[in-house]
Amino acid sequence: MSTLDPYGTTDKLDASVLHAIVTRLEARGHHPFFARMLHDYLDAMQIETAHTVLDLGCGTGVVARTVARRPGFAGQVTGIDLSPYLVDVASRLATEEGVSVRVTFRLGDTRHLDFPDAAFDAVVAHTLMNHVDDPVAVVQEAARVLKPGGRLGIFDSDFSTIAFNHPDPSQAKAYDDALINALVTNPRIMRQMPQVLRTAGLELVAAFPYVLADIGTADYWLASVESYRKLLPQGGTMTAAEADAWADALRQDSEAGVFFGACNFYSYVAKRP
Repeated sequence: MSTLDPYGTTDKLDASVLHAIVTRLEARGHHPFFARMLHDYLDAMQIETAHTVLDLGCGTGVVARTVARRPGFAGQVTGIDLSPYLVDVASRLATEEGVSVRVTFRLGDTRHLDFPDAAFDAVVAHTLMNHVDDPVAVVQEAARVLKPGGRLGIFDSDFSTIAFNHPDPSQAKAYDDALINALVTNPRIMRQMPQVLRTAGLELVAAFPYVLADIGTADYWLASVESYRKLLPQGGTMTAAEADAWADALRQDSEAGVFFGACNFYSYVAKRP
């Protein structure tokens, strides 16, 4: 379990690290495979029927903007994040994309939501659970602010499965472990989510498993590798020189057509009875 998870401490990072995070979040959010995973669980949530939606740990607002653009959606989305920097970016991008009339972003702590009980028709936690120190508290808070019959969508990677190739298998494992230890607070939380949902008094409605892999040439993973180049030293498991060497080698693998990078992802949709 990382105690230095940059994504869990976005309110304490400097602008250069936050810029790397913004670049990655936006590149990831626009990737077709990643977008499909998002729409799969939004479909299962019947998000168009929601009048009020809460986006937990909204980051740059990818999910909030996506919901606002969905055909038939006529409600309001509120996004919260720990980082003033990310809230400002999210607000700017929503204005640039012409959806600011339907979305609002504000500072907030997902473990202690500043909203009354039963305030929202739907709540979304998109790539948040890996990075919180008390995921049960976050899900319980999400359940509290959901209206009866409201739906919660949770999506994240099983980050413990992340894997990149290296000619030396033992070194490959060491690098993968360095990523896990530097960047994620709860790398196995998505395996525990069925029980966490039950503990919070929610009913599981649907679940979606995925493997996101680039083989030969890096596509989805290229932006991630470039952001990890900046974030690994922040997480304390590599020096800047080591992170550069690791990222350069993977970029060279991609250029040579021998790249391998993969991770499992899961979505859960649950309902408040």
